[in-house]
Amino acid sequence: MTSDQQQWLDKPGSVRADDAFDVASVHAWLREYCDELPDELPRVEQYAKGASNLTYKLTYGDVSFVLRRPPVGHKAASAHNMAREYRIQKALAATNVAVPAMVALCEDTSVIGAEFYVMAHVEGLILRSNLPPGCTLSTARIRELSEAAIHQLLAIHAVDVESSGLVALGKGEGYNRRQIDGWSRRFIDAKTWNVFSGQWVMDWLSDHCPTEVAHCLVHGDYRFDNLVLEPNLADDTQPIQIKAILDWELATIGDPLMDLGNAMAYWVHADDDAYFRGFRRQPTHLAGMLTREEVVALYCEHRGIRVDHWAFYEVYGLFRLAVIAQQIYYRFHHKQTRNAQFKRFWLAVNYLLWRCHRIIKQAK
Repeated sequence: MTSDQQQWLDKPGSVRADDAFDVASVHAWLREYCDELPDELPRVEQYAKGASNLTYKLTYGDVSFVLRRPPVGHKAASAHNMAREYRIQKALAATNVAVPAMVALCEDTSVIGAEFYVMAHVEGLILRSNLPPGCTLSTARIRELSEAAIHQLLAIHAVDVESSGLVALGKGEGYNRRQIDGWSRRFIDAKTWNVFSGQWVMDWLSDHCPTEVAHCLVHGDYRFDNLVLEPNLADDTQPIQIKAILDWELATIGDPLMDLGNAMAYWVHADDDAYFRGFRRQPTHLAGMLTREEVVALYCEHRGIRVDHWAFYEVYGLFRLAVIAQQIYYRFHHKQTRNAQFKRFWLAVNYLLWRCHRIIKQAK
């Protein structure tokens, strides 16, 4: 690995005061599963992106683990079920989907006040708003990167849920209706005075809800910052390798087009409006990157399906993202967290609802 690649590796920082936990308690618990651990407590750091479930790195000398736990404060229980997220990834270890190796699950809330799990640390590059400093890619390589990401989403949707034991995640027919009803209810429950009512969008989604095109494993939050890449990204002679797919908290059995709609909510173009560009959290603005329209076409070509009503899935993805942002803002608004990055999430919620309105009007 070159010195540049070493610098591009995803690195955690200091633990936020609001998110600290009893390290000695976790250490004592973890030693029951890892006999080779030393007596000394691990060095604990936190990954900054933890707006939903929180993610920490535990370092024992040359060996590192990752701990995942839910946040403190208002939350939807189904979105923070540690046992469920752990078991999904454990089941996927026997498939072609790249996931970190699971170490142990703690369902005893007395250890740190919540359920949590520990997994192996996967070293690699995680892309966020921009490429890392010094990383220059050709337009052909950027296109290859975006295609690799979509092919991994296709691989998730191709998992044999019967043989993997994941079929039990599903509730059968009616997934799309349950999603619309569920996210609408969560928005209403988390609403604060400073956001739009969202009723027109919720009503439109309910009135235009299609039946499922298929039932398969869906990730629920598929985007570049949930992909761990081999750091040889700038080496055109090497294939782009996705080492692990992270954050399976929203995974279930559902409609793959709903999952694609979720992914496209994060896919911001260079020519989108100024606010949406400011909302960008992945480098989908780069020259050579597939557009949202090209992603949908590529996906449908490989799935062998046709979509005549993409506006529904696009609006659904944006609305669901608005609800997630609102649930996070609710915690800040009610002083359940002091994390300043959540202070203006209500503005993002209003923008996303406005964007839904615009798409709906254009679809008529």
